Amino acid sequence: MSESNEKQERFFGTYFDRDGVIRITRVAEVVSWVILTIYLLTWIFSLLLFLSQYFNGMYFAKGSETFLNTFSVFSPYLQMPIPGVFYFFALQGFSKALLILLDMEDNTRRAARK
Repeated sequence: MSESNEKQERFFGTYFDRDGVIRITRVAEVVSWVILTIYLLTWIFSLLLFLSQYFNGMYFAKGSETFLNTFSVFSPYLQMPIPGVFYFFALQGFSKALLILLDMEDNTRRAARK
């Protein structure tokens, strides 16, 4: 309760701008969602295009059509969204790490004042 009644004073001895760090975290979160959305939409459209071409007979093997031949044509579509998911988690982790570091700095400063 006493923390909410305290006046938020700005300490000019820091090496960073708190508002700038928060802005960077928000931008990283938004960019991570945009990247994930783009990768997933690209994957869905590519998968739908492949499936429509496959079932219309545009993909066929010379000779017998086996499961492994079909899977070898289909397997790259399973790997397409993986980089987007990694970028998403990396940017989200970066954002949360910056917020954790801000909290640690704030808690250390509060503890030093008491």
